[in-house]
Amino acid sequence: MNNYFFTSIGLENMDIGIILTILASIILILLILNIVNMCLISKLKKKYKKFMNGKNANSLENEIIALFEDNKFIKSSIEKNKKDIRTLYHKFESSFQKIGIIKYDAFSQIGGKLSFCLALLDENNNGFILNSVHSTDGCYSYTKEIKNGECKNSLSDEEIEALQAAIEKK
Repeated sequence: MNNYFFTSIGLENMDIGIILTILASIILILLILNIVNMCLISKLKKKYKKFMNGKNANSLENEIIALFEDNKFIKSSIEKNKKDIRTLYHKFESSFQKIGIIKYDAFSQIGGKLSFCLALLDENNNGFILNSVHSTDGCYSYTKEIKNGECKNSLSDEEIEALQAAIEKK
């Protein structure tokens, strides 16, 4: 077949059937790619409609702004909570946390273990020992100050035992 176009591009001896077959296969491939793209776009549209269901651009923008506001509020709340926890920790540090109590008979003629030593200590082992001695004449109470787990005054065996019991509590 003699055609001026085929001659000008150097395909004068090429069979037109081969050229049509090649063009038909290219068209088929493009048609398949077009169908795949349409399916992908359809899925994307479904996801977009689900995302935008009942919303418009203004309400979606308001939703995003509200999320940022909530985020700011949460951050400020966290900082306030941290500050409050630090304050509570410092207050709790000086409260009595460790207790040791020993009951004993101060005198052999009185039974029932009516006398006692009570050691009250904070986190740093500061506090006092309360010694209550019960006798036939009455009840007498004594206190001794404790600094860093030690007392400047001499301690009785019961007071030492109560102090050790309080210090060993975690």
